[in-house]
Amino acid sequence: MATYKKNNNRPNRQKDTEHLDEAQQAQLHKESTTAEVFDALDAGATRTEDWVKRNQKIIIGTLIAVAVIGLGYLLYQQFVKAPKEKNAANELFFAQQFFDEAMEATDARAQDSLFKVAINGGKGKYGFKQIAENYSGTKAANLAEYGMGMAYMRLRDYNNAINHLKEFDSTDDIFGALAYGNIGDAYLQQKNNAEALKYYIKAFEHSKNDFVTPLYLKKAGIVASLQGKKDDALKYYERIKDEYPTSEEARTIDILIGKISQ
Repeated sequence: MATYKKNNNRPNRQKDTEHLDEAQQAQLHKESTTAEVFDALDAGATRTEDWVKRNQKIIIGTLIAVAVIGLGYLLYQQFVKAPKEKNAANELFFAQQFFDEAMEATDARAQDSLFKVAINGGKGKYGFKQIAENYSGTKAANLAEYGMGMAYMRLRDYNNAINHLKEFDSTDDIFGALAYGNIGDAYLQQKNNAEALKYYIKAFEHSKNDFVTPLYLKKAGIVASLQGKKDDALKYYERIKDEYPTSEEARTIDILIGKISQ
């Protein structure tokens, strides 16, 4: 780092000023002030140089650490996360196939067996459970939690269904609402109406769309009515009638409103 040199180009503050007129004295004062500024700059530059010399190992180490972290993140994204996401997605494809086969099966035993394979894996392939455990943090693992929750619902294992559906995280208008709604269904099967209503409300508040919002407004209304909350039930039913008049739920909503109003 460069410093300001103290040389003859700098104003001389030691001159005899007694024989100088006012203009010359003013000029000399200006030169003296400038010299003081140079002195201050010299001192500041020297202190900076000294600090850098004393701490250069720390400075260099910090810069290297930042560079390594940045490079490490890029390498992780390219060589770890991306392949992990790809492998997880491939595994999920097979687990989902078992789930789809179970949904199409007509024999109850075969259906249950296929749902269990979808959860636990089979034929050398991972099920939803292994994907969620071994590929934690990936999108496929998150979807595996949803698939596992729905498989447990079909197996009537409502505790596991609730636990895994709660692990599923989605901002998607449809999937997010369906996860909440299915948790509500599981609680309803357990005769826990209070929790069922809570999650039906979460479901229709998650997003507004013609597919799931009126569905869970209706379910919320039915459960609220069972709990004696007729005003709340009526409010949910009237929302269906006013906001979703073309929905399937709206076709019979007047019947439910009539029952509440009796």
